[in-house]
Amino acid sequence: ETLQRIVCTLSNKNGEIHNFIDMLNHTIKNVQINSSNAISELDEEFDGLYSVLDEMKGSMTNTIQQEEASKIQALQDQLSRCNDALESSKELLELAVQSLDIKDPEQFLKVENIKQICIRQIVTMASAFRISLKPKVSDSMSHLMVDFALERRMLQAVKFLPVPKAPEIDLAACLVADNCITVAWRMPEEDSKVDHFILEYKKTNFDGLPRVKDEQRWELIDYIKGTEYTLSGLKFDTKYINVRVQACNKAVAGEYSDPVTLETKAFVFSLDSTSSHLNLKVEDTYVEWDPTGGKGQEKIKGKENKSSSTSSPKRTSVSPRSSARGSRDRFIGESYTVLGDTAIESGQHYWEVRVQKDCKSYSVGVTYRNLGKFDQLGKTNSSWCIHINNWLQTTFSAKHNNKAKILDLPVPDRIGVYCDFDGGHLAFYNANSKELLHTFRTKFTQPLLPGFMIWCGGLTVSTGLQVPSPVKTLQKSENGLSGSTSSLNNIA
Repeated sequence: ETLQRIVCTLSNKNGEIHNFIDMLNHTIKNVQINSSNAISELDEEFDGLYSVLDEMKGSMTNTIQQEEASKIQALQDQLSRCNDALESSKELLELAVQSLDIKDPEQFLKVENIKQICIRQIVTMASAFRISLKPKVSDSMSHLMVDFALERRMLQAVKFLPVPKAPEIDLAACLVADNCITVAWRMPEEDSKVDHFILEYKKTNFDGLPRVKDEQRWELIDYIKGTEYTLSGLKFDTKYINVRVQACNKAVAGEYSDPVTLETKAFVFSLDSTSSHLNLKVEDTYVEWDPTGGKGQEKIKGKENKSSSTSSPKRTSVSPRSSARGSRDRFIGESYTVLGDTAIESGQHYWEVRVQKDCKSYSVGVTYRNLGKFDQLGKTNSSWCIHINNWLQTTFSAKHNNKAKILDLPVPDRIGVYCDFDGGHLAFYNANSKELLHTFRTKFTQPLLPGFMIWCGGLTVSTGLQVPSPVKTLQKSENGLSGSTSSLNNIA
């Protein structure tokens, strides 16, 4: 047996070595491939640099040639005018010499063209004297020379991009509120090469560092330009969330920051299909009234207890949360009710309900576990709810202990339920505008279960929600105004 164990261990070890060798060979191939890719990318970068320099050279050469042509044209125009003035001067000199050959003053004065000669002399000499004997342009082209000394030093200083350091998450600046998580971080030292950041988050039920075998995978948010990001629209269906950040430059991503675990407090529950009325079709957080679901069930009441007792062991094994509510019979009769599968025993909680437009009647509230199978929400001293009836005309009321208070408010399409177990507050809100609809004030003495009644329609429950900030603010103001909202406990 010892030899067999040794052989087995040796065989496993050999298998591990073979796998390691395969991994090394695979790594060698990857190194070769990635090295070739890096060289190709380097060639592309330098080819791009060459093309930029070549384009700049062509542009600068064209500028020099244009200035050369402009200067030569200006000098040629000036040279032409000088040549014209010089020819005129020569002609004038010849005429002057001829005039000087006349010795007789009287004859000189009688010469017919003397006057013309004088006039021409004046006119011709005036233009010659006006000619500037200074070139309009210089022959210097040195201002078009280029000094690449700085660029040369910059190119000589070019190095491979360094791997960015891992960012540091600023836990004090992180915020968890309204089912949003704002994550803030900073770089340990300034890095001008960082182009963007990558944020990853993962839901978990474990407080502390992420676990290797955690069933949740990392969700990725890429190309974040700033050092802060807000994850919105989350469902807090786990107790915590892990976040980590990495910095990236143009070429490479750095190491991840140390992961941070943020607590995500929220009330999560599903609808308890095992105890719902047979006329209700229940799927997790959706319930719909089905008129064919309970056929014959009410006619054979003698078999109800038997069927419920035979099915109760199955209900216990279906969900680990079933022990929180205990064993119970299905609702029957006109109690078209379904309860949540998780009890509230302390703290502040919030959930929302969206009802189909064609629904004829529905109730939303909470109850103790002792709600009877024939009981309806709000008609017992252990249940509280708001009720909407759309049968003939719409009525909107708050109910408790078989007493009702009409609510003179528009019926919202989405209702928010706030339960402060320790403070004894049960409040209902317009989930869209966060307008307060009604508040029950009492002292809860037993664990509470969310309760829902539905007839001719369907409703969807949204759980995993935090108490919204507007609701918290309204509750603080409500607490400061004692007696501002009537309690049905005191209504006859």
